[in-house]
Amino acid sequence: MARKSARSDQHNHQAGYISLEELAALPSYYAPSANYAGDGIVFYADKSGRIELYSLDLKTREIRQLTYGEAPRSVRSNLCWSRDGREVVFAKDNLGDENHDLYAINLQTRQTRPILQDPSSQEYPIEFSPDGEWLSFLSNRSGQLNLWKIRPNGADLTQVTDYPNPVLSGGNWSPDSKWLAFNVNQSEDLLNFDGYLVRADGPTRPEDGKRVLRVREGSDDQLGDWHPSGRQIALTSDATGVPRPGILDLESGKVRWLGGKADGSISEVSGRFSRNGRWLACERNFEAEQRTVLYEVATGQRRELKLPPGQSLATDWLLGDGALLIYLVTEDRRPERGIYWLETDHYEPLLPAEYGTLDPTRFVAGQHLYYSSYDKRDIPAILYHPQELPPGQKLPAIVIVHGGPTDQFFRVFDPFVQVLVDRGYVVFEPNVRGSTGYGVEFRDAALHDWAGGDLEDVAAAAAYLKQLSYVDPERLAIFGGSYGGYMTYAALTRRPDLFKAGVAWAGITDLPLLYEDVPVHFKYYLRQQLGDPQEKAELWFDRSPINFAQNMSGQLLMLQGENDPRCPLTQASRFRDRLLKLGYKENQNFEYCVLSDEGHGSEDVEQKMRVYKLLVDFLARKL
Repeated sequence: MARKSARSDQHNHQAGYISLEELAALPSYYAPSANYAGDGIVFYADKSGRIELYSLDLKTREIRQLTYGEAPRSVRSNLCWSRDGREVVFAKDNLGDENHDLYAINLQTRQTRPILQDPSSQEYPIEFSPDGEWLSFLSNRSGQLNLWKIRPNGADLTQVTDYPNPVLSGGNWSPDSKWLAFNVNQSEDLLNFDGYLVRADGPTRPEDGKRVLRVREGSDDQLGDWHPSGRQIALTSDATGVPRPGILDLESGKVRWLGGKADGSISEVSGRFSRNGRWLACERNFEAEQRTVLYEVATGQRRELKLPPGQSLATDWLLGDGALLIYLVTEDRRPERGIYWLETDHYEPLLPAEYGTLDPTRFVAGQHLYYSSYDKRDIPAILYHPQELPPGQKLPAIVIVHGGPTDQFFRVFDPFVQVLVDRGYVVFEPNVRGSTGYGVEFRDAALHDWAGGDLEDVAAAAAYLKQLSYVDPERLAIFGGSYGGYMTYAALTRRPDLFKAGVAWAGITDLPLLYEDVPVHFKYYLRQQLGDPQEKAELWFDRSPINFAQNMSGQLLMLQGENDPRCPLTQASRFRDRLLKLGYKENQNFEYCVLSDEGHGSEDVEQKMRVYKLLVDFLARKL
């Protein structure tokens, strides 16, 4: 009887009410950016079936499509307005390889022109100088990721910084166009970041960068937006054990902290000043929710926005600082963009979420909770299950692991989760140790210990699911992308008792090989997380799933982008070769799928739909 019931349950969870194809094809909006006048925005959208660039006039509400095939298929970089509002700069790579070239598009004529083209380097536009003479951008064209500038017409390509460690953020111009702010580490502590200024017309030697921010060596102290006066600059520091915003006075060198006494459980990072300098928008992160809070610059007074829980983030100031451009999404409400009017505390959708013929009441919200791991540490997680749980029914369950590991699951709409839950799966998203959003100590708890304590957190997640009355303990799977794909490989090889099946999407199997293949600035992150690959060679070997492939017992689906620069194709192909050498049979013990014309994930509708189908089909067959 039990076996018959399980087959019946499996049939039910394959049916579903939500059309996978329609959900994947619903319009999505990416990287909205407002012009300096605050009366127009540009954004990416997949309304045509692929990513294109659009403009929205806030006075007339007219939407115009700007590109017809010239935009990237996957969004990895922000959009950058010229100061006069006539052009927008975007970055485009080749089929997901992340070697971006820079292009400018004229909003009136819709003509696109190249600014900088080099198929072997990555370019990330930052912003135009206030005098309109220069465009700052990050590039690894000299080897390491550093700060560069170029004329809007593509002339006078100039390297601004030349550090051995990557400049991962910054490039913001002072209001007088004389200085650039950026963040880099020159300490032996790879967790350390400090804030620097450099003369925009000065030499490129590292010793000419002026360090203006270090709260404590070993902490992540980063400069952000310039105040319109040019005398202050926003910052974020985690020196107290949790990210906290402040304002640096450049004349005195003193920091004024915002938000009162630091709370070890609440993270806040600085955002953008209003154009009149009255407000600083900050991003608050607490128990997997993100929301914007405002601080009055003169008084430090805090102001909350009246928006629903989930993610409600201000990305730009609009219409004379009287409004904010808001990104709004909840667990059961698809992402949309809108205006928040400060005078009336009123939210108005600009690009509302669309649902087609789908019934939005079918979407489910999750439960944020804590469960106990092997060392009694409380691990945060989000639990999703179908709306209806008939008594006595046992459902298959999936543990999903996020990327990073210094990333985080939020209480937001996730199409993967909604599709799976609609088909009768229970979904569990643990923010395992190493995740951001829960303080520095928790974030650093996985350092030099990948597939150690974090894997035990995954094992504890499986144990938590098994004790739920509506979960079938014999039908558990694990799924993840990037670092989550790594954890899938690690779980199936180091703890083969945990899961019946796993899906590794853009995962990692061989850490020393990964270090050889990735760009230089990714090597920095790997050394930060795992130590030097030569000094810690034993650890790098021990934490590579390929060296434990002989232990794999569960069913495995490998999904790998053909052009992925972060987790290259060799990570999956070498693991496949290892399994075959060990006697495992392809399409019997494991499945292997190379995603052509794709890199490290994609927003392209056809590519998203392809992954959805592969995932749902595999789980339906194996659980």
